[in-house]
Amino acid sequence: MAIREVSESCMDSLLTEIVSSYSNVVYANKPDLAAHRIEAIGFHVGHQLSERYTMERPRFSDHLEAIKFICKDFWSELFKKQIDNLKTNHRGTFVLQDDKFAWLSRISGVPSAEASAQESVNKAAEATGMHLYFPCGIIRGALSNLGIPCAVSADISNLPACSFVIRIKV
Repeated sequence: MAIREVSESCMDSLLTEIVSSYSNVVYANKPDLAAHRIEAIGFHVGHQLSERYTMERPRFSDHLEAIKFICKDFWSELFKKQIDNLKTNHRGTFVLQDDKFAWLSRISGVPSAEASAQESVNKAAEATGMHLYFPCGIIRGALSNLGIPCAVSADISNLPACSFVIRIKV
C-alpha cells in the first residue's frame, strides 16, 4: 500500500479554512455550533486515521497502552514527533503536552489598529480556541476507534505549548 502524505502547509491551510468557514460563514452567530461541527470533523478524521494506523496491530489491553500509542505512534504520524510529556492521575485522566504544537505556530495574535489591546487578546484567544477543536476531535475519534469513550479538551495557557486533557468516560 502506498503511503500518502499531505504537506504541512496544505494541512495548515485546510484547518484555517475549516475554522474560518464554520466560524465566520456557516455558524457566524453560533460559535458553539461551529465548535461542535469542527470537533466532529476532527472526530471523523481521527477515527479513520486510527483505523489505518492500527490495522496490523493487536488490540490494546488497557487505556494506558492506547494513550501511549496516541503519544508515540499516532502523534508521530501526524506531526513527525512524539508528544513531549504524558501525565496521568491513574483514575482516567491523562494530560498530553506538546511543547511546540505545530498547528498553533502560524496563528497570529497581532492587534488591529482599531481594536483595543484587550479586544485583540480576546479575539486571538477565541480564534486559537476554535483551531483546537479539530485536534481535540482527532484525539477523541482515534480513542473512540480503539474502544475508549472520552472527552478531550485543550489548554493553551503557555503558547506555543498545548496540553490536551483526556478524561475517560466510564
